[in-house]
Amino acid sequence: MGTYEGRPLPRPEEDLFDQGLAFDIGTIQRRQVLRAFGLGAVALGLGACGDSDGDTPTVATSETNTVSEIPDETAGPYPGDGSNGPNVLTEDGIVRSDIRSSFGDKTTTAEGVPMTLTLTIKDLANSGVAFAGVAVYVWHCNRSGEYSLYSDGITEENYLRGVQVADDAGQVKFTSIYPACYSGRWPHIHFEVYPDQASISASTNAIATSQVAMPKDTSDLVFATTGYEASVTNFAQVTLDSDNVFGDDSGASQLATVSGDVTSGYAVSLEVGVDTGTTPTGGQNTGDGAPSGAPMGSGGPGGGGPGGAPPSGPRPSGAPPS
Repeated sequence: MGTYEGRPLPRPEEDLFDQGLAFDIGTIQRRQVLRAFGLGAVALGLGACGDSDGDTPTVATSETNTVSEIPDETAGPYPGDGSNGPNVLTEDGIVRSDIRSSFGDKTTTAEGVPMTLTLTIKDLANSGVAFAGVAVYVWHCNRSGEYSLYSDGITEENYLRGVQVADDAGQVKFTSIYPACYSGRWPHIHFEVYPDQASISASTNAIATSQVAMPKDTSDLVFATTGYEASVTNFAQVTLDSDNVFGDDSGASQLATVSGDVTSGYAVSLEVGVDTGTTPTGGQNTGDGAPSGAPMGSGGPGGGGPGGAPPSGPRPSGAPPS
């Protein structure tokens, strides 16, 4: 039997307009009911956005901030911000987006799997809006687990360090390489947030100091490539839960989002909530996770064989690698 809009036709052998008066009236009534229901649903959905005078409803545009404050973490013994020896932040050329090469008198380029890092800074003291204008200093180890300015053989280098000023979206973006995993620490990237570029000359001006945790699946792929051999053993001996920095919450608000591959490189990103209404507690050079009793000044992460001891250079007593 023929049907129309799910209803059986009284005269299936006839055209639609020859089905009779009763069928025509039923069709009209059905469409009126459906139309009324649809308009009612729209009105109900928009009613909450309209004003009390019954004027044309408006759509709410505000967003609820869901970014939590980034945990304060130690800057570790190799910050290069003047709090422990060298201060790269006072040198011309530190404000840059590509941090793979040293600047100034040295031009050495750190090799490794390509990586871009995007940090989006949110101003939690101002309803979580984009924190435009803040200066973000980023630094991390090379693929051997060594830090420029501190590790044996690269104390004159300053690669894998740089500053960017957040744009109107609160974003800073760096071109770098994927960091290694050295003994006692989960693979990570350090950063400090300053109120503005003029403030970066003194580490005490930082309004936030924290670290980015790299995902396990991506790290496994990177560490299987040439140059990261020592990371394989080191990575097998640490977890997010056992890491002295991320272990308290498994890096819940510090674990990066990553896309890409080892050939074309990885895009690493993290939203960073900064609350200027709280007192910063990070930035202390107390170390953050290498095995206790590591020898002082006897090579660097990766510099003293697989696993590596802390790098030589000025460092506080008893401070393990960061």
